[in-house]
Amino acid sequence: MIRVENHTARSHHVAIVGSGPSGFYAAAALLDAADSDSGLDVRVDMYDRLATPWGLVRAGVAPDHPKIKSVSSQYDKTAEREGFRFFGHVSLGEDVTRDELLERYDAIVYAVGSQTERRLGIPGEDLPGSIASVDFVGWYNGHPDFVDLAPPLDTERAVVIGAGNVALDVARMLLLPEADLRATDTADHALDALVGSGVREALICGRRGPREAAFTTTELRELADIDDLAVVVDPEQVPAGIADDDTLPKGTRRNLDILRGFAENGPDPDAGHRMEFRFYRSPVEIRGDGKVEEIVLGINRLETGEDGRTRAVDTGERETVPTGLVLRAVGYKGLALPDVPFDESSGTVPHTEGRIDGDEHTREYVVGWIKRGPTGIIGTNKKDANETVRHVLADLAEREPIEHADDIEAWLRDRCPDLVDQAGWRAIDEHERGRGEPHGRPRVKVVSRDELIKLSRP
Repeated sequence: MIRVENHTARSHHVAIVGSGPSGFYAAAALLDAADSDSGLDVRVDMYDRLATPWGLVRAGVAPDHPKIKSVSSQYDKTAEREGFRFFGHVSLGEDVTRDELLERYDAIVYAVGSQTERRLGIPGEDLPGSIASVDFVGWYNGHPDFVDLAPPLDTERAVVIGAGNVALDVARMLLLPEADLRATDTADHALDALVGSGVREALICGRRGPREAAFTTTELRELADIDDLAVVVDPEQVPAGIADDDTLPKGTRRNLDILRGFAENGPDPDAGHRMEFRFYRSPVEIRGDGKVEEIVLGINRLETGEDGRTRAVDTGERETVPTGLVLRAVGYKGLALPDVPFDESSGTVPHTEGRIDGDEHTREYVVGWIKRGPTGIIGTNKKDANETVRHVLADLAEREPIEHADDIEAWLRDRCPDLVDQAGWRAIDEHERGRGEPHGRPRVKVVSRDELIKLSRP
């Protein structure tokens, strides 16, 4: 439990901008202080530009991973605590400004995540059929921004660039059996498209080798349980004994064992779908006449530099792969917030243990991916948020609470007539779950902004 010295019993109000995991962990830690004997009374208002909370838990986690999504039950408990309010469908910089929030809150915590992609920087990257994974993931998860994406699924082969869990997720979603898809909360528009998809093969390309791949063991292991899927790994890329190096992390050795097992067993020749891992490959060019028709891959070798880091070095050899769909999954990147310091190269806000760098009396903080970059799993955000909140509480304890000139909720409702509060989100949630229950699905998502607003009304 976080404890601080405090000289006042009046309430401090904190705005959290962003309602994903890092935002909810920060909210819980702040409210814990109010429940402790610290004497610091903290109230939390959470803002999100969408009508629905949970961030990537709702719009990023693969639909066939309901256990991961179940963490949302913790966020529901936080949202029901005294002193918490949710304000959805409010956009920072459009509906309200940073300065307006600073006038009304004792502190602002930015928890906006990494909302865009890292670019490949190659010719043809913007051809139709070349799609950022963040867009594709948003499309099948029902994010309102990506409902109209319409990826070309009439191609037999998709090429996925990247060697992490997101690459694995998008490849798997393309190849899941219909029965598996229909048991998920995949958005209906995407569900119908994926069931009718012509994609039979997904090629996952990593620029370095299997030792450097960032897959988690659970995600790799579950591929063996997918019906009608052949998993293909070149035995030369995962030779016998590759996992015997005791200097490698345990997780890496487990992954190498799994990949070696796929290589030794060989693919099922009768399987209707095929997922192939092809390491030591970097995209060089995407080609096509008005749309993606093929991708040129450069073949790499690995070199270890003086700093001990392993780098992929282009050998000059090339490999051309016919495809109508390229999914770019080489990482997420943060976007600048209005009037807030930002490091363009890292895609993060400059900070010191969560305090935004700048004036020594700053009342602004960061948590999650906008703080540290797109690394870690969902649970990583809890420790990260606690670090920031310790500083928020220590700073609040040294300040008199702001005298609130007006009622924040009344001001917001006047400014944002389509605001969605916690009761409104609860109505949306109940509606979606109710639609899914007759079909054995967790929920059937509403993806229209207008319908979400309508459902949120009493």
